[in-house]
Parts: sequence; structure tokens; C-alpha cells
Amino acid sequence: MFFNNLISVGNVLIRSEVLSTRFACDLKQCKGACCTVESEYGAPVVEEEIEEIKNILDVVLDYLDDENIKEIKENGFYEKKSGDLFLRSVDNKQCVFVYYENQIAKCAIEKAYFDKRVNFRKPISCHLFPIRISKFGGDILRYEKFGECEPALENGKMQDLTIAEFCKESLIRLYGEKWYSQLEEKFNR
Repeated sequence: MFFNNLISVGNVLIRSEVLSTRFACDLKQCKGACCTVESEYGAPVVEEEIEEIKNILDVVLDYLDDENIKEIKENGFYEKKSGDLFLRSVDNKQCVFVYYENQIAKCAIEKAYFDKRVNFRKPISCHLFPIRISKFGGDILRYEKFGECEPALENGKMQDLTIAEFCKESLIRLYGEKWYSQLEEKFNR
């Protein structure tokens, strides 16, 4: 059941698997599959992120191929479905912000960030992956299992990293250092 094994940190509930499952992305193996998963929906975003992306879109377009640029210019980079916002994908496959480096799908927004051309890294849902946030009177963090991430499970075991530790930077970005320290106290690592 969804509410079994929940841990509370501040006003956030965390499924215990986020603290116990070993995980560390292995891009050489998965080739950035999380950015290219076949789906009707792209990554979830919030209104503030849409505004951030609008402000940096001209810079980010420099990193994209013609097909992605065409999709963005013709249809926009996001869509609203059932009241929720999602990044748009190309042919229900890759995110509109995907570019390829050595046959690995990567985020053009993040590339512009690392090139110090923009101050926005990427949507928090992308940064948090494989953690997903469910809303139920507040945030509930859960592990989204994805077959293409099998190499990340093996890599996490080798590196002895949990999902929470792998996602430390993104969790701090979302909830702050103090919150993450309280989370660490819960799993004593």
C-alpha cells in the first residue's frame, strides 16, 4: 500500500525505498533513457519553471537540433494536461530539450547552465529523478522504477549510494540544507 513505510521529515513524507534502494546513474549504460522514454507526457514542470525556461529559451535553442527547434517553434516547449504542466516531447519519445553527446541523451538546459550561459539548471522533476513527488496534502517522495535504470541499481550497489544520497544536490535545491540534514539523521549515513 502507498502509505506503508513512510518517513516524515518536516512536512515531507518519504517512502522508505528512497532511503534504502541503492542507485547511481550510469549514463554509459542507459544512454540517458530517462530523457527519451516513450510517453504521451514529458517531465512534469511547475509554472515558475515555465517562466524560467521562457527567459532562457533563446540560449537553450543553440544546443538543440533542427527537429527539436521545429517542435518548440510550432507547438511550444510545454503542454497542460488535466491541469498539470509537462515538457513537450518529440514524437512521444525524447524531451524537446534533448541533445546528444557521444550517443547519450542529455539536457540542453543543463548544458547551458554548466556552460554558465544561464542560471537555471533544469526542472526539479528532472533533477530529482528517479524520485517523483506525489501530492497528498503535501509532498510525498517516492521511487519511480524504470526498467532502463537497471544499470543504475547495480552502480548504486557498487558505489554504496542510496537514491536519497544520489539525489542529495537536488533534494537540497528543493528543500534546503537543514531539511537534508534532518533526512540524513533518519537514515544515519
